[in-house]
Amino acid sequence: MKYGAAIILLLLFLNNSIMQKQIIKNLLCLLLISTGFYRVHAQGTENAAATKPSTEEATVKANAELEKKAAEWVADLHLDDAAKEKRVSDAIATHMKTIRDWNNEHPFTTVPAGINPATGNKLSELDRQVIANSAMPASVHQALMDALKKDLAPEQVEAILDKYTIGKVAFTLKGYKAIVPDLTTEEEAKIVENLKQAREQAIDYKNIRQVSAIFEIYKTKCEQYLNNNGRNWRQLYKAYTDKVKAEKAAEQKKEKTN
Repeated sequence: MKYGAAIILLLLFLNNSIMQKQIIKNLLCLLLISTGFYRVHAQGTENAAATKPSTEEATVKANAELEKKAAEWVADLHLDDAAKEKRVSDAIATHMKTIRDWNNEHPFTTVPAGINPATGNKLSELDRQVIANSAMPASVHQALMDALKKDLAPEQVEAILDKYTIGKVAFTLKGYKAIVPDLTTEEEAKIVENLKQAREQAIDYKNIRQVSAIFEIYKTKCEQYLNNNGRNWRQLYKAYTDKVKAEKAAEQKKEKTN
């Protein structure tokens, strides 16, 4: 900018014609306007950069949130051993960070679109994301389970797995008992076995939609087991839903009459 102004002043000194003065005056105005624009643009860019958190800052914040969650889960176990609490919390936090990073670095688009060979249905985005996440090295899962089993009792390990899956084992089992009121001890044991397998597998998935997708696999196994054990799952489920609808209708009718 300073060199452009110097040249214009020099030309003004050398040539006093009216036309030359007007041209140079216009050029000077353009230089001043453009300089002001770039200053404003640069300032706006700097302000935007200052308000937008960096990727590194976002990662630090996300890591802190996972570490806090892990510490809260372990605190609920009341271990009364600071060193043990830290080891378990660190193992859980490391596992959750790895799950998150794998999920984010392997989006569903890394899995080609196609069909589910078991059903013939087109793979959904959720299906493809579950497939992508299932390719995570087994060592990630094993490292967590080894750390939990080293410092926790079996029932405490189960409590942590329930945290990961928001208590889906108990919730789903309650549903089966409602649908099949005369569930035998043997049938219940098999269903619990399947649901616990679902729970341990589901902890390696990032969000509840993915967790639910894993449980659906094992719920299908439970229903196939009941069919093979002389039950008719479709009839049982229909009878249950009909009962629920009838009870709801009766309740609504009662409310209207009151």
